[in-house]
Amino acid sequence: MSPATEPELIVRRPNLGRELLRSALTAPGRPGGSGSLPTRVLRLPAARVDTSNLYAYQRLCGSAVNDRLPHPYPHLLGFPLQAQLMADRDFPLPLPGLVHVRNSSVLHRPLTAADRPDLTVWAENLASHAKGSTVDLRARAELAGETVWESTSTYLHRGPSTGAGNGEGGSGEAEPQAPGVPDRPVSARWRLPADLGRQYAAISGDVNPIHLHPWTARAMGFPRAIAHGMWTFARTLAAIGPRTTDPGTAQVWFRKPVLLPSTVGLVRLDESSRSTAALVGPGTPAERRTHLLLSWEPELP
Repeated sequence: MSPATEPELIVRRPNLGRELLRSALTAPGRPGGSGSLPTRVLRLPAARVDTSNLYAYQRLCGSAVNDRLPHPYPHLLGFPLQAQLMADRDFPLPLPGLVHVRNSSVLHRPLTAADRPDLTVWAENLASHAKGSTVDLRARAELAGETVWESTSTYLHRGPSTGAGNGEGGSGEAEPQAPGVPDRPVSARWRLPADLGRQYAAISGDVNPIHLHPWTARAMGFPRAIAHGMWTFARTLAAIGPRTTDPGTAQVWFRKPVLLPSTVGLVRLDESSRSTAALVGPGTPAERRTHLLLSWEPELP
């Protein structure tokens, strides 16, 4: 879906840390799910990829270190624009406390560090949820007017259910169904260090306090710092193999936060038409927690 409003051009990529701080300062008094979404659309022309940042991202996320962009990497380019949109006072949901519950992205053609895509972001589909309200943050990357990558990040604002929602941009599309945990043994175990959140924050710019230190995480209701959801997405997708940098669709459902430090296990099932994977905690299949469910489908020729 394309935004209905003409994009507002942004000359320079926003500083993500500054936008997260601004969002905290402007959070009080937001109407929540009973409000209305802004029609503002932001576009950053010719976004540049910093190769040293790309290589650091690839090493931390377990990808091959080269000039090919991992499938989730364009999210890092577009998220500062989305944060700017959510930090504005006319955005109804407060950014602090929003929970990233789902992400869906489509890569239409391989991207490299030499590409300079035009990035466009907007919000849509403010809707009721059993636990509060959800909203979709959309992002699109274009080269010479052609859409080469697009994504939908769905966030949950916990609170009273708002009933039928306010009708802002509702797509009428059914929520995609998450796959089950593959009926396979754990194929890999990863020991995640206590400072993983700080490592990813240094690369992504996402300095949300819940990821940085046990003290700041506890202030926001978590017993310890938690891993960034987009890191768990990228690490799991990288484990499926290099074909995930080819055109295809990746969908991820974030279930339970990954506390740091911890050990997680990868369970995966690869088929010709689709790969499914789960990131799970320790224990037997009946005991362990499911942190993430993922599906990857290559684009058919």
